[in-house]
Amino acid sequence: MLIDYHTHHVRCGHASGELEAYVKRGIEIGLTQLGLSDHMPLLHVDPQTYWPEMAMPMDELPRYVEECLHLKEKYKDQIDIRIGLEGDYIEGYEAEIEAIIKAYPWDYVIGSVHFLGEWDISDFRQLAGWEGKDIFEVYTQYYDAVQKAVRTGLYDYIGHIDVIKRFGYKPDRDPWELEKAALDTVKEHGLAIELNASGLRMLCEEMFPSRRMLEYCHKVGIPLTIGSDAHQPERLSQYLDQARDLLKLIGFNEIATFSARNRHLVTF
Repeated sequence: MLIDYHTHHVRCGHASGELEAYVKRGIEIGLTQLGLSDHMPLLHVDPQTYWPEMAMPMDELPRYVEECLHLKEKYKDQIDIRIGLEGDYIEGYEAEIEAIIKAYPWDYVIGSVHFLGEWDISDFRQLAGWEGKDIFEVYTQYYDAVQKAVRTGLYDYIGHIDVIKRFGYKPDRDPWELEKAALDTVKEHGLAIELNASGLRMLCEEMFPSRRMLEYCHKVGIPLTIGSDAHQPERLSQYLDQARDLLKLIGFNEIATFSARNRHLVTF
């Protein structure tokens, strides 16, 4: 069972490659399931005046879903395509997010926190946002937002749950209690998380989440899925061999897949 549930394509503005290029690449490398999961359109900032190339325009969302459905049917005998959305959690915009989620036939919706207010903590162009801030306080705000995302009930799993570490900013105190509280909330609400391998090519040089968090997930029974967070077709499934090896080393023998918003655990 080879899967990759976290991918982006040219519509989002900061990735390259058409959807079909990802499908063809998935077939080429032998994926069993491919999740197409581009970014939800921006809701809380004006895309015309905010940083460019952040997410697909709102009028592209139905075209994205239509193309996903077309490719799912076209390649059904070669690869199992799952239709997803990375639905950024924006505090105060829960109703708008819910409307988007309910409007389309998703197989799964990833709950990811990128924004603290209008600051995208995952955007390399916005690193100035860290200047003068108490890093532990930023971590506290971030993990509070993760818990709020979980509690909405809008999502199937949480994406790159510790992406706050992406650029190597480390607090002067161990953030474990913040991380643990977020994972406990995931467990309480019956969600899964992803092991997102893309951190290996970033400044943090570690997958999302850390091994410590993965071991806690195994201890308390939080299901895991995996994704490469590929933004180019050639990066599809990048580092996922290492991700699977790490999960097996920790003791996982099942991985979460999704269909029509239902979770299925399969042996890998």
